[in-house]
Amino acid sequence: MRVTVKAGILFALLWFIIKVVLFVTGNSLDTFKISVLLNMLFAIMAISFGLYFQKRKDTDSNLLRDIKNGLTAGIPYSILLTLFIYTYYNKIDTHYIKHQIAEREVTLDKDLANPERLALAKKANPDYEVMSIKQIKRKEMSKLEGIFNAKSAAIISLSALLLYSTINSIIIAIILRKIVFRE
Repeated sequence: MRVTVKAGILFALLWFIIKVVLFVTGNSLDTFKISVLLNMLFAIMAISFGLYFQKRKDTDSNLLRDIKNGLTAGIPYSILLTLFIYTYYNKIDTHYIKHQIAEREVTLDKDLANPERLALAKKANPDYEVMSIKQIKRKEMSKLEGIFNAKSAAIISLSALLLYSTINSIIIAIILRKIVFRE
């Protein structure tokens, strides 16, 4: 197995362990932003370390090959994290999604209680003109339940991580070529 793939798998497993430890200790809701930042840091580290050690092995390389090698660390990381995120929110921490929906429901109740915001909502969606507040709330809550679920979280994570890995592979490959290995 290539060193770049190993780096992606290693950092993905490290993130899994940290996320599960945070859940077991009861800090999963409080440290969501920290886990997202760790996710971003570990993606950069997987690409950086994988590309660095691969580049030390390769005697002949060009920028395109370096970017490809960076992606061979970033893509396994992204895929493994996406699978874990789906499993985590679907089976392990189902409370988080319920918590997010409950927070949005409180915000929705405040918005529907405010006559100005209600008028704006009715103006934005002509169907709401003839609906009662309860009907509007029911419709909005069904939209939220479609958005806040494990499947959509996994799809959004995969899309974001693939884009993030691609951009960072390009940047890290250029930095390693120009600064570290001075090619």
